[in-house]
Amino acid sequence: MAVRIRLKRMGAHKAPFYRVVVSDSRSPRDGRFIEEIGTYNPLTTPASVAIDEEKALKWLQDGAQASDTVRNLFSKAGILKKFHEIRQQK
Repeated sequence: MAVRIRLKRMGAHKAPFYRVVVSDSRSPRDGRFIEEIGTYNPLTTPASVAIDEEKALKWLQDGAQASDTVRNLFSKAGILKKFHEIRQQK
């Protein structure tokens, strides 16, 4: 099973709000997911991002692939740097 970390769109028409979720890559964008690990609201200034770092690192270590947008959010939050450091220690 290919696992992806990606955004799930929530909110009203023209007022998007996203949840960062771990899901099977075959499931639809807003469909079933395995676990919710954070939120992203692009409408606030600056955009608000709240990600559970421990869960994100656990899923990355287990082999989950992040989508391009989520990879960008992780990079800005410093999660990818910590993941890289953990992989270098092994």
